[in-house]
Amino acid sequence: MTSILALAASEFRIALRNRWVAIAIVMMTLFAVVLTVAGTAATGTLGVDRLTVTVASLISLGVYLLPLLALLLSFDAVAGECERGTLALMLTYPVGRAEILAGKFIAHLGILALAATIGFGTAAAIALIADPEASVGLPALFRLFWTAPVLGAAFLGIGYALSAVARRPGAAAGLAIAVWLVVVVLYDIALLAAIVTDGGGTFTVDFFPWLLAANPADAFRLFNLAASEATALASGVDGAAASMPPAATLVAILAWPLLALAFAHLVFRRVTP
Repeated sequence: MTSILALAASEFRIALRNRWVAIAIVMMTLFAVVLTVAGTAATGTLGVDRLTVTVASLISLGVYLLPLLALLLSFDAVAGECERGTLALMLTYPVGRAEILAGKFIAHLGILALAATIGFGTAAAIALIADPEASVGLPALFRLFWTAPVLGAAFLGIGYALSAVARRPGAAAGLAIAVWLVVVVLYDIALLAAIVTDGGGTFTVDFFPWLLAANPADAFRLFNLAASEATALASGVDGAAASMPPAATLVAILAWPLLALAFAHLVFRRVTP
């Protein structure tokens, strides 16, 4: 455990020096505040409090930004060490590959959790100051706080696996962006196209909700939307939040980080310095 914490501290210092911590915090806070200020204009029309609208906006922000930040933090984790020749040096010390991966994971997860807490907390504070009665949305906000790092953990594991497969930072970066586009953007578009083609048939009723739960980003969105009145603001793909069992999306959210990290470790074991 001492070796893991030492590696995590070293990785965090490297991220500080490379401005990744500042970049993650600024990006999350900036987008969260902009969405909060823009989204609260609709509270009177929708008949819901400001914090509920803010949480709905932050859920969408988390779906797109957290996976991207996680992949940007993790794509260089193995490939960069291989290219710089530092992986061979690290393996000469009494530390295993699982410990190396765990140290990087703790540091990167801490960066994501810090960025999400500051960004979401700032947006929530603005909503609460503007509408003191918005405290009814606090349970949904707390659920968002703890699920955000879990979503980030899933994509950190995916990023480590891609980095170990590619073994070159350039190739790993390309794979990371491709995975983000497919999982976060194109996946939902493909499901919507399938729904239109199906016309309310078997696919829409029996398969569509479960395919959403199988995607870590969509499972995160559905689980959080189901937490409060934010479900009333959902439309399109997000409308499935009302029909999905919360237990199914919760299992998907918790299972993805474990599966991704296990696969990353399996691939990392095959990497030769």
